[in-house]
Formats: sequence, C-alpha cells, structure tokens
Amino acid sequence: MSLRTFHIIFVVVSALLTLGVGIWSLVQYRSEHAKAMLAMSVGSFVLMALLLVYGRWFLQKLKDSPL
Repeated sequence: MSLRTFHIIFVVVSALLTLGVGIWSLVQYRSEHAKAMLAMSVGSFVLMALLLVYGRWFLQKLKDSPL
C-alpha cells in the first residue's frame, strides 16, 4: 500500500470516527443535558468538516502531482 493510499484511508477513517463521536456525544447531551457533551459534539463536527476539507485539498494536490 502506498503512502498516498494510506493517507487517504486514514483521513476518511478519521472523519468517520469523528462523525461517530459527534453523534454519540449529541445523543448523550440529549439524555443528560451536560454542556460538555454539547461542546464535544460541536467540536467533533467541526473537526470532521476540517478533515473533509483537508481530504479534498489533498486529492486536488494529488491530481496536480506528477507521481
């Protein structure tokens, strides 16, 4: 497996994991009303969005790369 392939898989898996944590913490917030869970949920969704933006940037960079 090439380093590029590993990098793409790692970013996708990381985005999915942050989505899972965000959903889990949102469910916990709805049942416990703990503000920490809401903050964790928002933070996870923001991080997931940033990972997706980074992944798209990386794929664009790969398209322009000669290798």
